[in-house]
Amino acid sequence: MDLQGGPYLNRSALCSSLGAARLCQLVMGCAVVAMVTHGAGYSGPHGAFCMAAWCCCFAATTLVFFLDATRLHSCLRVSWENLTVTCAACATLMYVTASVVYPLFFVRSECPYAGCEVRDYRIAVTVCSILGTLAYGAEVVLCRPRPGQIVVGYMATVPGLLKVVQAFVACIIFGALANGSQYSQYAATIYCVVVYSVCFALTVLLVGMTVCKRTKTVSCMPFDRFVVVCTLLEVLLYLSASVVWPVFCFDTKYGSPWRPSWCPRGKCPWDSKVVVAVFSCVNFGLYLADLIYSQRTRFVSSHLPANSRV
Repeated sequence: MDLQGGPYLNRSALCSSLGAARLCQLVMGCAVVAMVTHGAGYSGPHGAFCMAAWCCCFAATTLVFFLDATRLHSCLRVSWENLTVTCAACATLMYVTASVVYPLFFVRSECPYAGCEVRDYRIAVTVCSILGTLAYGAEVVLCRPRPGQIVVGYMATVPGLLKVVQAFVACIIFGALANGSQYSQYAATIYCVVVYSVCFALTVLLVGMTVCKRTKTVSCMPFDRFVVVCTLLEVLLYLSASVVWPVFCFDTKYGSPWRPSWCPRGKCPWDSKVVVAVFSCVNFGLYLADLIYSQRTRFVSSHLPANSRV
């Protein structure tokens, strides 16, 4: 017992809804990793991605739970609320992806020669992965501010969570670009890659400034205005890329509007181009929603009393 600060351990890390969600994350993550290594197995790039996602999320959750239970997070020069909700949002997206990719490439395969025991393990892995997704999603929901409640961290707001999704979608775009997309054929497609890179860097910068308590680094304007300016720039850049990329990839003058018959599945440049085009439009919509919601939030908060503004 600490006579000045109370108990050494943080009881709310266990005896709270947030603590219960993190314990569920640890249990599901441990179960998934154990079953995959014991009987379910994984192979190829898709299996490696799923295993890496589960292991990274399990390691991050273990570290977050330990730091929260021991109150050692107070020694870190970061915004703990922003950091934890960012990690939870990232883990939710990674678990969702793994919960789709793993059964798609492994559960649907035929029963091995030793029977269907391996398939049963893989089904159990999928179920635990889905439950882990719900647990991480529950943490994000629990961190969200309630109506009338003071917002503790920017990353728990809708614009903050949208930035995590935007960065995740950008990673999918980069993966498709690296998978034989032939983006270097035209200067216009190279411009699109530059757009994706600049927007991703800006988004990561804003998230990093928020998590690391560097929101006052921008001295020429308030941080919320700086965020809106960056988001507007990203909207304009993604709008141009969402138009330029399909034109130079699917127009008959530069490419093919239909999938070539000779193109092998899984390693077809046309498929990668489609993925980039689709997720470019998705990210444009996310940035536009971010911009609209940021303006709406600023408009509402400007009419609140001074002591209740975010």
